[in-house]
Amino acid sequence: MFYSFVFKNVFARMDPERAHHLVMFVIRVSGAIGLTKLARLSRSGRGEVQAFGLHFDAPFGLAAGFDKNAVAIKALGDLGFSHVEIGTVTAIAQSGNEKPRLFRLIADRALINRMGFNNQGAEVVAKRLEALRRRHGSRLPIIGVNIGKSRVVEVENAVDDYRTSARLLSRHADYVAVNVSSPNTPGLRSLQSVESLRPILLAVQAEAAGKPILVKIAPDLADEDVVAVADLALELGLAGVIATNTTISRDGLVADAKKVAEIGAGGLSGAPLKQRSIEVLHILANRLAGKVAIVSVGGIETGQEAQERLDAGATLVQGYSGFVYAGPFWARAINKYLTR
Repeated sequence: MFYSFVFKNVFARMDPERAHHLVMFVIRVSGAIGLTKLARLSRSGRGEVQAFGLHFDAPFGLAAGFDKNAVAIKALGDLGFSHVEIGTVTAIAQSGNEKPRLFRLIADRALINRMGFNNQGAEVVAKRLEALRRRHGSRLPIIGVNIGKSRVVEVENAVDDYRTSARLLSRHADYVAVNVSSPNTPGLRSLQSVESLRPILLAVQAEAAGKPILVKIAPDLADEDVVAVADLALELGLAGVIATNTTISRDGLVADAKKVAEIGAGGLSGAPLKQRSIEVLHILANRLAGKVAIVSVGGIETGQEAQERLDAGATLVQGYSGFVYAGPFWARAINKYLTR
């Protein structure tokens, strides 16, 4: 109730990106002085997940996009996320798209973003992760590093760009997620075709020193293309598929159509993504048959919804937009439900 009041009267009246930075600042400070430890779940052993050679204390984690530069990993773990996927990180630091680039659709419990992979670059983030590992060791949650194509790099040179990020970052990651599905980098989604995706994944595997490699796909892929990616994951022995990223669709929104049109381009996340994310999960589960892990993300708001994804074949679940609307104890509540 308290967070709902704060959101309605403070955050909802602020620019969404400014509100995000304020929340990140509060999380970091709270973590530094030990307040976030109050939210930690006790390790009961219930709900633990073994996936791609890693041990997860619980199934629910934070999707990429929230902590782009790996500045709040430990505090986010304290808040209940069993794993934190940082990034998207690119080989070359970049400021992202012009502002405003983050928008709320409160009636839909959704977000639209066209951030454009704003991040400090693989070299800076790698050094930060190295220092974090040295300082906190086993007290950290599982850390995934989500890597994407640098904007200034042409699509035909994407393989070497991903290779550079993997070389710099994989040694400090528990797993590496290859992002070829954001709608906010020109040409990126064309890399989801099997012909373009195979050499990227092979390059990342070659640089990843045996770390698990996952690929993150878009909900806007046709069903047959989802199947093709699943078959490629089996062929290459990938650790997992993350489904799904944000969507370019605007179907079924409650928000005023004129307002949505004024916002313009960007990836839609949150509750409206739920149906398609579940459809993609079913396709993957049928095709992969437990041989490759599936991380389901998109529209998960409650513990019951997370459990439904696990029952449908997901190995792990992730969220992001729900954090904005439900507040700092959201992950703890979901994982408490899942480990009850």
